[in-house]
Amino acid sequence: MTVTILSFLTAFIFILNVLLAAALVFLERRDASSTWAWLLVLFFIPIFGFFIYLFLGRRLRKKTLFKWEGTKRVGIESLIAHQMNELHDENFEFIDPDTKDYADLIYLHLRNNGALLTEDNSIQIFNDGRKKFDALLEDIEKATNHIHVQYYIFRLDELGTRIVDALTAKAKEGVRVRLLYDDMGSRSLRKRHFKELIAAGGEVETFFPSILPIINPRLNYRNHRKIVVIDGQIGYLGGFNVGNEYIGLSRKFGYWRDTHLRIEGSALNPLQTRFIRDWNQASTRHDIAHDEFFFPIKPAKGNTSMQIVSSGPDEDWEQIKDGYVKLINSAKEYIYVQTPYFIPDATFYDAIRIAALSGIDVRIMIPNKPDHPFVYWATYSYVGQMLRAGARIFTYENGFLHTKMIVTDNKASTVGTANIDVRSFKLNFEVNAFIYDQKVSTDLAELFHQDMKLSTELTYEMYLHRTSWIKTKESIARLLAPIL
Repeated sequence: MTVTILSFLTAFIFILNVLLAAALVFLERRDASSTWAWLLVLFFIPIFGFFIYLFLGRRLRKKTLFKWEGTKRVGIESLIAHQMNELHDENFEFIDPDTKDYADLIYLHLRNNGALLTEDNSIQIFNDGRKKFDALLEDIEKATNHIHVQYYIFRLDELGTRIVDALTAKAKEGVRVRLLYDDMGSRSLRKRHFKELIAAGGEVETFFPSILPIINPRLNYRNHRKIVVIDGQIGYLGGFNVGNEYIGLSRKFGYWRDTHLRIEGSALNPLQTRFIRDWNQASTRHDIAHDEFFFPIKPAKGNTSMQIVSSGPDEDWEQIKDGYVKLINSAKEYIYVQTPYFIPDATFYDAIRIAALSGIDVRIMIPNKPDHPFVYWATYSYVGQMLRAGARIFTYENGFLHTKMIVTDNKASTVGTANIDVRSFKLNFEVNAFIYDQKVSTDLAELFHQDMKLSTELTYEMYLHRTSWIKTKESIARLLAPIL
């Protein structure tokens, strides 16, 4: 009897794997690398592989997730068409003449993502969590109309409680407060944890919540964006989430090195639009209708040119990755990259490898410690290949490096939420600022140089002498890289 049951289960699992493999190949139409990676998982770990696929492998069905008719009312479509026509005909009058060098990248983002170019912005760079959150709390205190807050991870620890208390106080004053968090990134949170904020008039929504208690089977397609917009006049965008570890209070990670931007200027309009679209997707009964006070007239705060670019699995193209590749291809002198995960797809890898082989000064900085072991060892294998191409690799030793930044030639740069991996390129909802400004890019490059002093340079000779155990972990992680 027992043998019969085992035989039946074995046959059932085998048939299930065959059917699932057939679906991967013929129905899902994934790229070849991810298809082979999933086939390896299914056939080498047939029982657990099926459940891993249920949690990680299912694709997001194509549908319009983010609808907001207010975008038409504020004239975004006509502005996009106007900028594209002016760039195409080479009639666009740039305030900063150096920005013209990136006209093709700007056109790409306009056509690929509807990302308007704004040229009147002021940017403050934060590379320390305490300073960033002190500034954010000060801006929250000064809010008079509305506060929109969105984070992938929001913990109700010391830092999170400070922020929620500040939001609750403003809600009691009559300021419209909205808080959006991702259900997987903030999996310990429930709306009931914000009862005081809600009682004060604040609104809280969850992105892609699970229908199951505690467990969310949708590990992919998470909203990885970190956005704050205050009164339509001040915005925040970057890598810091909300939690004690982001202000250096984690014993595991120590100091947390990240990069975040405080933005004033017309770039707040597309950032506001991005928040509203995400909010309305998640909202159960509190959709945001178009209102002019979300988009107040803004006095010029500076002369920094930038585009707010978003990407996600609901799109046909990988907009942020395309921008990364175009930015790399435009470099003539140097490319500095900081990322916690360096697991590029073939397109990104070829672009930066060719740049290094062409004699461009390519420097890549990664953490010296893993927060996800498989991801770390896949990263290590790729940077080893980049060493062969002539790139310089640095491991950050002063805590954990979480920055997502690329800067080129002291002229153009990008900072945001997108890592250099397939998850950020294809599976998660991300947002980045692409910046065309000499001062901002020079400041970011200077921060990179400061971080180099706190890093160890990994040479090719050092890489060749890694242990057999490390080589084994690299090989396994590399095979799984397309689905990490």
